[in-house]
Parts: sequence; C-alpha cells; structure tokens
Amino acid sequence: MDMSGQWHESAATIAPRTELFIGGAFTGAADGATFTTVSPRDGTVIAEVSAAGAHDVDRAVAAARTAFDDGGWANAAPRHRKAVLLRLAELIRENLEELALLETLDVGKPIGESLRVDVPSAAGCFQWYAEALDKTYDEIAPTSRDTLAMITREPLGVVGAVVPWNYPLIITSWKIAPALAMGNSVVLKPAEQSSLSALRLAELAAEAGVPDGVLNVVPGLGPVAGAALGRHPDIDKIAFTGSTEVGRRFLAYSAESNGKQVSLELGGKSPQLVLADAEDLPAVASAIAWGIFYNAGQTCNAGSRLVVDARIHDELLAEVVKVAEGITVGDPLDPATEMGAIVDAAQLDRVLGYLDIGRGEGAEVVTGGGRIRQESGGYFVAPTILDGVRNDGRVGQEEIFGPVLSTITFTGEEEGVRLANESRYGLAAAVWTSRLSTAHRVARSLRAGTVWVNTFDASDVMTPFGGFKDSGHGRDKSLHALDAYSALKTTWINL
Repeated sequence: MDMSGQWHESAATIAPRTELFIGGAFTGAADGATFTTVSPRDGTVIAEVSAAGAHDVDRAVAAARTAFDDGGWANAAPRHRKAVLLRLAELIRENLEELALLETLDVGKPIGESLRVDVPSAAGCFQWYAEALDKTYDEIAPTSRDTLAMITREPLGVVGAVVPWNYPLIITSWKIAPALAMGNSVVLKPAEQSSLSALRLAELAAEAGVPDGVLNVVPGLGPVAGAALGRHPDIDKIAFTGSTEVGRRFLAYSAESNGKQVSLELGGKSPQLVLADAEDLPAVASAIAWGIFYNAGQTCNAGSRLVVDARIHDELLAEVVKVAEGITVGDPLDPATEMGAIVDAAQLDRVLGYLDIGRGEGAEVVTGGGRIRQESGGYFVAPTILDGVRNDGRVGQEEIFGPVLSTITFTGEEEGVRLANESRYGLAAAVWTSRLSTAHRVARSLRAGTVWVNTFDASDVMTPFGGFKDSGHGRDKSLHALDAYSALKTTWINL
C-alpha cells in the first residue's frame, strides 16, 4: 500500500475525542449540544463535537480557578513545571502521526505539512518554554542599603486562550506553553473548525502530569462559548488570535466585565516590497509564491500583496506565475500534495467572492481564478494571481485569507514604501533589495511587527510575533511572552 493509501486507511478508523475537557475529565455539554465538524478535503462529516455553552464555560473557569488557588501548579518549583512540559513535548512527538492526521482531516492542510511542520513546531514550543522557565530571574531594585525592594513575577491566574483554525496546534502552543510555564491555569477555546487536536492535546497534557483543572478545553461556537469566555468575570486575561472584527469584540467583552487583560494577534495584508535592484528573481519569485500559497493562503502574515517596481514587474511576475502553476493541489492525505483545501464552505465562498470583486475592480487574472477539484466534494481554489490591482481597492486592502496574490506596481523606492504602508494592517512585510543600506532604511520605514529582508516567513520561537495597527497588540513567542502571562509584584522591606 502506498503512503496515501495508509493515510486513507487511518482516516477511516480514527476515533477522535469529541467531548469537552474540564477538570481533568472528558464530559458532554450540559445541555447535550453538539456541532458537526466537516473535513474540507471531501466535505464528509468527521464527528459531532460537544458544543460548550455559558454554563460549561463557567464549569471550566471554576475548575481552572480551583486548580490555581490550590497552588499545586502555580506554586510548584519551576523545575517541576519544566519536567511536566518537557514530558508533554515528548508525548506530542510520540503521537506525531495521530495529531498530524487530526490536523489534516480537520482543516485540510497537506499531511506532509502537518507531519513536518505543525506538530513538531508545537512540540518544540512546549520544549522551549519548559527549558526557559527555570532560567528566568526576578529583580532587586537599586534602593538604599536600609531597604530591600524585590520585583517578582507571579502568574496572572486564569487565562482564556481563543485560537483560530489555520494553525491549530502551533498557535495553541504559542498561547498555552508560556501561560502554563508561568504557573497559570488555562481555559482553551479552539475554533469550531479545528477542535480535535486540541482535545487530544489536553489528554496528553494530563498524561504528562498537568494537574486536573490546570488545562481545560471548551470547543464551541464563537458567539456562545467565545463570548462567555470573553465576558467571564473570573478570567484574568484573554489571549486571542483571529480576525480584527472578533478581536475588537473581546476588547468590548473585557470592558463589559472585569477589565481583564486582552492580547490580540489579528489579521494582515502583508506586502512583499520588491525594489528594482533585487537579485536572483527566480528565488525571489519562489519565496513570494510560497509566501501566499502555503497553507492555501490561510495565514495571517501571508504575503498577499506583491508591491513591485515597474522596471522588473514583467520578469518577476512571469517567474511567480511559473511557480504558482507548478504547485500540486490535491488530496490533503496524499503526501505528494503541496497545497490543500480551504477550511470550509463559508471560507470558500468568501475567497471566490473576492475574486469576483477583483475582476470588478479591473484586476487581471493572470493564473488560477476559481474553484477546482469539485468532484472531490472538497473546498479547493487554484493558486491565483491578480495583476493591476488597485492598492486602495477592496482586493488590495481587505484580508482574503485564501490563495490569492494581488500585484501592485510602483516607480521608485519612496512610492513603493508608501504603497506598502498604505494598509490598516501591520503584521508583517518583506523587502527585497541587493543593497544593505537600502534594506536597513526601508525595513525601518515599514510599519509592521516583523520585517523580512530578502526572505519571507523565516521564524523561530525565540523571536516575538505580533503586529501594529489593526493587526493587534501584544506578542506571541520569545521570552517576552513569559512577561505577558505574568504580573509584576514589588515587595518593599525595611531592613
């Protein structure tokens, strides 16, 4: 049997966890409610998943608060939390194939990506924070010799983590690994399109030794479970990744309840700014193409705007088209597939709607431009490039979240920087140039949380990730995330 056949066989027999995970045990929703999770690879039903209501969120928050107040995790020696989180990282790796299959079935990403990138990245994130937490020191303020002023980090308490469907395990690990490392309890609300890997992760965390109630998972619909979490008066912080529209709701929920902290990693419309002196255009084109077509364009920092100097527009665009047309779009369970499905029917309609908008705004479809593989029953869109896009049009400004590259032409560095910055988003950007001084100057001029120079989407857990403007505030990853899940306490002692 080929590898594709093995994955299909595994998919036919997998029995995922589908109930809420509260207080260390799986349990149905109080009212018995469920929602259907559908695989975007072929439109078939995977499972019925328990749908948390407000009462279930109350139960989860109460379990998290009890566990926090008990102190078994919050007050544990850092070396103990380290050992547990290292064990969790090991268990994630030991269950690589199962977790990868759950990710691929749930959200339609190629199984090769789930195996090589998503699951290992999540394991690596837990390992990194485990290894960092007992190497983080507190401070002594430089007061007079007759006083001692200690500045110590303490866990916030109960953290609500609300994560999206595009990289379920990766972004979940960005939230809960540093939160757990600092001694917090967590209530995780996964996206309704991608709850299965989160529930399995909770089970593995319990096996690793995370105490009952320290990690709870409440799948459910955003307007119900998400809103209940956002408004809950006993949540100390919400860590959210998702759309700008929903992120603003969490700010409102905080104001309506207890003024809890809210960190937001939101949308993007990231520019790939290619200056006339950029070298090795085939390599540039490859990075640009994969910067938008990886994960079918369903990436918050996807390089969805190609802002290119008119002098090299034709040559570069031809190279990007060549890469796009060589991408293998296929069954996500086939290891040969390079680009998988759009996550669900609603998102498919959104992407196709933007293609119609682009045509209406005068853009030219250079390649792609529509739905493909309809016979599979899945939700697939061809890698698409639009040329002649107006930077101030809807396709030039709004986040499509699909495999659609908008090409915008400029003349001269100053105009290129202006067009790149003319967006309400500021999550990421890239500049392509052969001159070091130009790279430094332009990188400083681009208003984005991450700026890449002569590369795209290079990253590591050790560097912070987040945005400016409507792309949110706060940062995931790096040591800075440990500060984001802790509170500073000053203890002043007269000697």
